[in-house]
Amino acid sequence: MISQETIEQMMQSLKEMKAAKEQEIEEQRVKWLGKKGEITRLFEEFRTVSPELKKEYGQKLNALKVAAQQRIDAMREELSQIIEATKPASDLTMPGDVMELGSRHPISITREEIISIFRKFGYSVAEGPEIEDDWHVFSALNFPPEHPARDMQDTFFVSPGGDNPILLRTHTSSVQVRTMERSDLPIRVICPGRVFRNEAISARAHCIFHQVEGLYIDKNVSFADLKQAILLFAREMFGPDTQIRMRPSYFPFTEPSAEVDVSCNICHGKGCNICKGTGWLEILGCGMVDPNVLRASGIDPEVYSGFAFGMGIERIAMLKWQVKDLRHYFENDLRFLREFETVV
Repeated sequence: MISQETIEQMMQSLKEMKAAKEQEIEEQRVKWLGKKGEITRLFEEFRTVSPELKKEYGQKLNALKVAAQQRIDAMREELSQIIEATKPASDLTMPGDVMELGSRHPISITREEIISIFRKFGYSVAEGPEIEDDWHVFSALNFPPEHPARDMQDTFFVSPGGDNPILLRTHTSSVQVRTMERSDLPIRVICPGRVFRNEAISARAHCIFHQVEGLYIDKNVSFADLKQAILLFAREMFGPDTQIRMRPSYFPFTEPSAEVDVSCNICHGKGCNICKGTGWLEILGCGMVDPNVLRASGIDPEVYSGFAFGMGIERIAMLKWQVKDLRHYFENDLRFLREFETVV
């Protein structure tokens, strides 16, 4: 029998009704408003209500039906908001956007190729800080106090005061010093990295560039070993027919010292605009490690000897790909960089 207490209990149940899934909401709708639902059943029993009570009960039944429909609609809206808030920002079933792939920078390509070549020769890779002190950049490498490289016009000083100023390294030879200080002998390393010099930027010079320097220290190391190492590197980098020539030079940290040229891989020694008609291209400097440098790092020059060499990565890349302007490497011009997309 329909009663006011029954209607009030159902109204309370509707307020407490919850559902976490669409299926649960549909089950609740069928339970209350379906053909055999609770509220439908009350409307069928309404026929038996006495005429004087029909108006009162009719209004309450209609209010109950409206409340049930509103609660079901509200649960659907709540569930929709939860789904919207937790779903991915994009439709994961849709085809993805085509992304343009980049390529490696020519300096990175050249750097990795140089490292790969020397790894085959048994060299390991050593790295060090770009912000260095005077000892590791100059003093330990036999630079005299009055050497022009220490001047403000050549070096970027971070903290110029004191007995051991802080500066941006001007070469990766500082990594060689740190390696000699802390490593067991024999030593066979290459030191790639970025260096800084206070130079005017032009087609052939920049204040930032990259170097790879090498160091080999052991007993009975000779200049012939140095020449053979450079020749093998040049032929791996520029081709099996490449020749080298060594010209006397001077560096504070090596004695004797030499500049190394390779035969021009464009004209094969006949002369062209790249080699300025000489048939040769300069690639690096090298020499036997000065005994003073060995002593500064605690190595006995009476027992050990060694050689060192250093090359600019930009210079090698310019020769390898005939790039005539050093500034291209730093301008991030996509037209230039895309020329190296197929280089592996």
